[in-house]
Amino acid sequence: MVEHYSVLHREVLEFSKLVAGGIFVDATVGGGGHSYLILKQNPNLKLIGLDKDDFALKVAKERLKEFEDRITLLKSSFKDLDKVLQSLQIREINGILFDFGVSTFQLKLERGFSFQREEFLDMRMDTTQKLTAYDVVNYYREQDLYNIIKTYGEEKFASKIAKSIAEYRKKKKIETTKELADIVYRCYPPNLRHGKIHPATRTFQAIRIEVNNELKDIEEGLEKAINLLAKNGTIMAISFHSLEDRIVKNTFKKYKELKFLEILTKKPITPSDEEIKENPASRSAKLRVGRRI
Repeated sequence: MVEHYSVLHREVLEFSKLVAGGIFVDATVGGGGHSYLILKQNPNLKLIGLDKDDFALKVAKERLKEFEDRITLLKSSFKDLDKVLQSLQIREINGILFDFGVSTFQLKLERGFSFQREEFLDMRMDTTQKLTAYDVVNYYREQDLYNIIKTYGEEKFASKIAKSIAEYRKKKKIETTKELADIVYRCYPPNLRHGKIHPATRTFQAIRIEVNNELKDIEEGLEKAINLLAKNGTIMAISFHSLEDRIVKNTFKKYKELKFLEILTKKPITPSDEEIKENPASRSAKLRVGRRI
């Protein structure tokens, strides 16, 4: 069993008390950490867990086996939430949780999400899809690489990194995470190579977002979720970088103006110092919560 740490789990549990019964969707079930706590706390809930990753679903099934009569686990992207519910003949839901980004246990798998080890450049959450990070890095035009790294990674050295990748791959294909991380590392001035985060972090984030079409899926998934919430239904969204958080913030704001949604978090909730100490990876997490009017 792979350990999976549930980010902002205390805060998620507090807001999930608003969903006393009915149907709750964990739109990114991952290893089942949040789902386990929510099911344990709310005995009258039935839970639908979605994930694009077969391994995540396998881990979640094992983690949640004591609640098997109350759970349905399905391989699906949350952008297809409406189709999933339709197939289950469910018209509305009472609560939903999104936990964006890559799971802790996915980083530990040999899928090329992490530059801590030498792995093939994959980065697919759904291993049945064709596009991989290898394809993006080796076959995208330099200008497209620049746009992705600049926009999705908010990387100030995007131009230099894209140019270096394009030059390097003329000699040989870039196959591993270490090769790519080393290319990015050399693009940083020596005095900036040893900051809080590794120089390759933003580039890896950008390529992962491109491979998995993450931002477009987030926008679509949030819109569908709000429209499928029952009256007084709760929506929670945990994001890990500014692009994700901006989409959540703007979507909530849009539906507030449409008198569809009450925003329960004036500012995003961030992890406590205690949680960051326990789990440094949680430091950038932000939770926003809304309730259907």
